Amino acid sequence: MFDTFFGLPMHPLIVHATEVVVPIAALVLLLAAIWPRFRRWAKLLPLGLTLAALVLVPLSTESGEALEERVSESALIDTHADLAEGLLPWVIGMVLIAAVLFWWNLKKAPTTRAPKWVAIAIAVAAFGASSGTVVQAILIGHSGATAVWSEDMDTPAQ
Repeated sequence: MFDTFFGLPMHPLIVHATEVVVPIAALVLLLAAIWPRFRRWAKLLPLGLTLAALVLVPLSTESGEALEERVSESALIDTHADLAEGLLPWVIGMVLIAAVLFWWNLKKAPTTRAPKWVAIAIAVAAFGASSGTVVQAILIGHSGATAVWSEDMDTPAQ
């Protein structure tokens, strides 16, 4: 199902969307967690972007597995696939934090202030999840680019 699209491998098409949405979702989540004015403006944006990332990550993985069957085996591809398996937990963490952030904003009245520790805890969690997600995405992207542009990829799978 996620093998080709009009004769082109689906993986590069889906991955490029993933590599744009995931870091943007991380940045928007972090901004919403630490900047109240942005949070009020963004409303559902952090949750929507993290949910989009949550959809794209498994699609990237599935299309990558389909592509992996079409190319010759290599240690570089194995490394890339192993790193890719680690992205989903980070994105799930971002979705959970975005959901808590959205719920927290709905719950508090505009004139009341929540305890400072709640804002700090959400900001720290958002920073951790966003940082981990972006680092993991960079490692995955770099390993994928290395696998594509190495000489090991010159021969197709038999």
